[in-house]
Amino acid sequence: EKGGRVSFKLSYYNEYKSYLSIMGSGDKINVFPSRMNLTAMKTRLKGAQKGHSLLKKKSDALTMKFRATLKKIIENKTVMGNVMKAVYFSLAEAAFAAGDISQTVIQNADKAQNKIKFTKDNVAGVQLTNFTMHCEGSDVYQLISMCHVA
Repeated sequence: EKGGRVSFKLSYYNEYKSYLSIMGSGDKINVFPSRMNLTAMKTRLKGAQKGHSLLKKKSDALTMKFRATLKKIIENKTVMGNVMKAVYFSLAEAAFAAGDISQTVIQNADKAQNKIKFTKDNVAGVQLTNFTMHCEGSDVYQLISMCHVA
C-alpha cells in the first residue's frame, strides 16, 4: 500500500510538471506553501475572476452598442439610397425645365438649417461620441414639392 501511495504521488507530480510546461514559465508563481500564502493566492484568484467577469460585461455592453449602431447605419443607408434616387430624378427634372440652376441655389443658401450636435455617452466606462441632427428655423423649400405635377 505504501508503494501505491508513492506511485500515485509520482504520477500526480508528473502530471503537474507537464501542466506547468504547457502553461509556460511566465504563468508560474513561486510561493512558499503556507496557510497565509494559500489565503493570499485565493484572494488573488478571486480578484482575477472578478476582474475577468467585469471585463466580459464591459465587452458585452460595447458589443451590444456596436450592433445597435450598425443596425441604425444599415437602415439609414437603405433609406438614403431611396432618397437619393428621388433627388437625382428631381434634379434632372429641374435641370431640364430651367437649365443650369446651380448659381440660384448658391445665392439662396444663407446658413445651414441642419446642424450636427454631438454628445458623449458612457457605455460601461467608455466614452462614446453620439451624433444627432438638429434642425434650426423653417425650411425655405418646404412647399416646392407641392408644385410637382405627376
